[in-house]
Amino acid sequence: MQRSRINYLNTSFILGAHLVAVFAIVYLSAIHFSWWTLGLALVWMGLCGLAITGGYHRLFAHPTYKAAFPVRLFYLLFGAASVQNSALKWSADHRDHHAETDQDDDPYNAKRGFWWSHIGWVLYDETSKSKGMDRVGDLERDPLIRFQHRYYLLLALVFGVSIPFGIGFAWGDPIGALLCAGFLRLVVQWHATFSINSLAHQIGTQPYSTATTARDSWVTAFVTFGEGYHNFHHRFQGDYRNGVRWFHFDPTKWFVWTLSKFGLAKDLRRMPREAIAQARNEIKSR
Repeated sequence: MQRSRINYLNTSFILGAHLVAVFAIVYLSAIHFSWWTLGLALVWMGLCGLAITGGYHRLFAHPTYKAAFPVRLFYLLFGAASVQNSALKWSADHRDHHAETDQDDDPYNAKRGFWWSHIGWVLYDETSKSKGMDRVGDLERDPLIRFQHRYYLLLALVFGVSIPFGIGFAWGDPIGALLCAGFLRLVVQWHATFSINSLAHQIGTQPYSTATTARDSWVTAFVTFGEGYHNFHHRFQGDYRNGVRWFHFDPTKWFVWTLSKFGLAKDLRRMPREAIAQARNEIKSR
């Protein structure tokens, strides 16, 4: 039996970030609009988003390819700016999710309801039998990941707050840059990531497996750089692609593939076509 208690630090920070994000919308729309500020927020959203999808998820939590040092460093710096914990802790939670999907020890168990899997699990601490950090021994041996884990809060402040604020001086709007590229971007990115834990287990189809609640949906794929093909991912988590079909929207897949053409990524893992086809056929024959 799990026991829950409110995590007041997480709850206070998340509530505060949402309030600042609302003010950022007011600032941008009614106080001082700047295309440069809006552009910086979108660029930061793209960089931080890829750090989570291509780095935290597809490289660290699931070693579906290998990346060169500059790419791994980029993932860890902008992953910290995403304020979703260190890569080590994020991967531990995610590996728990895959090992215990829809069970009590799944940190964001979708069967506990939409709001729990979306954000409730972040707002509460629970005692459980989760193996947690025991599942990430391979990552703990990486000095770069250990460095990010140790200095995670500092890196989050530098890349999530200080640098956007400093860049804003270039066009005379550091406050707007901080509000929009710092906090508004952060809150939007949080909900995009959280939607994989919630919406991707609620809406869509199950063309590869019905063993879990995971589903494929172009809607969640669109807001998460391709992570929304979640049914495929749960069935074939060792594949660097989530959107496996040619018409699937999966910018993270395209990004990793492009890195490989420049020698910055290698050993991109793909599940055999026969295995994928067999999975689809098994579902169709039911």
